[in-house]
Amino acid sequence: MALAPDGVGAFLRGKDVIALLNPKQEAFCLHYAKTGNATESYKIAGYEAKTERAVYANSNRLLKNDKVQARLKELAEEMASEKIASIAEIQERLTAILRGELQEEQVVVEGCGDGVSEASVIRRQPQLKDVIKAADTLAKMQGAYDNKANINVVIPVFGGEDVLED
Repeated sequence: MALAPDGVGAFLRGKDVIALLNPKQEAFCLHYAKTGNATESYKIAGYEAKTERAVYANSNRLLKNDKVQARLKELAEEMASEKIASIAEIQERLTAILRGELQEEQVVVEGCGDGVSEASVIRRQPQLKDVIKAADTLAKMQGAYDNKANINVVIPVFGGEDVLED
């Protein structure tokens, strides 16, 4: 996103020029996207009102603004896409498991005597079954298995059956 020099104006997205929000509106949108609380976001963005009722009314009015709604939608899409792991990230994690670069935590309960036990957490290498599963999944993702069966069948076609003798 390329901002205008003064931070207000327009920015380019692809070939489209889209109007920017003013700095308070942008701050409101960013905080609202995190919390979902319009009145708190209104105050944190730097807006002022004499009463809580006015804050509530003005924050709801701001939420109905078309540019604010568009920005909130954009922020929601960005946050949703950040929560989904990319294929490269998944493959990196599987490779780390395969190579034993990651350790997992396991809770171990040990007896201390007199019917008393104590739990502790230990770090250990992934189990062999987990390494095999990671290798299998990674191989499938990279197309190492050919699951397609190609069968070529040639069916002979005889022409002129009426001239053939029995």
